[in-house]
Amino acid sequence: MSNSHPVPLLSFVAASGTGKTTLLTRLIPILRDRGLRCAAIKHSHHDVDVDIPGKDSHRLRLAGAQQVLLASPYRTFWIEEGDGTTEPDFDQLVARLDHSVLDIVLVEGFRQAHLPKIEVHRAQRGTALLCSGDDEIIALAADIDPRGRPSGVPLLPLNAPDAIASFVVKWLASSVSQDQT
Repeated sequence: MSNSHPVPLLSFVAASGTGKTTLLTRLIPILRDRGLRCAAIKHSHHDVDVDIPGKDSHRLRLAGAQQVLLASPYRTFWIEEGDGTTEPDFDQLVARLDHSVLDIVLVEGFRQAHLPKIEVHRAQRGTALLCSGDDEIIALAADIDPRGRPSGVPLLPLNAPDAIASFVVKWLASSVSQDQT
C-alpha cells in the first residue's frame, strides 16, 4: 500500500471545532454498511483521559505503569503515558492496528502527516482554506463552495455523508487498484 502502510489511510483535517468528529461519526456507519472495515485514529492537542478514575487500570497507571493494556471480550484499551510535549509517532500508531481486519484507516487530524486528506470547512468559522497550500488534500467537504477553492479540488457537500462516503469508496477503489499495478 502506498505511503508504506498496509491499508489505505485517509485523513480529515480542519480547524478545531469545525466538525471533523461529527462528520466521521456519520461517515463510518455508512462505510460499514457498504462493507468496509474501518479503523479511526484521532489526534488531540488536549490532555485526554479515557481511563475511569478508581478502576483497576486507572490505579495501575497512577501507580506508575508507563503502559497499561485493559482487555475484555468486549473491547481492549491500550494506554501509554506521554511526556506532555512530544507528539506520538504517527507511523507507530498505525503499526499498532491489526491491518488484517481493516480496509481503511480514517485519521482525524495529524495535518502534518503525508497522507491523502479531505478538508472539512464551514464558511461561518471564517478560517482560511488549507487546500490552497496543501497538495495532499484530495477533496473539500464544505457547507458552501468557498472562495479560493482550487479548481482541481472536488467539492463534497459537508451535510451529505452519503455523498462523501461515495467519494471515499471511489477513492479507495482507485487507491487499491493503483497499488496493484
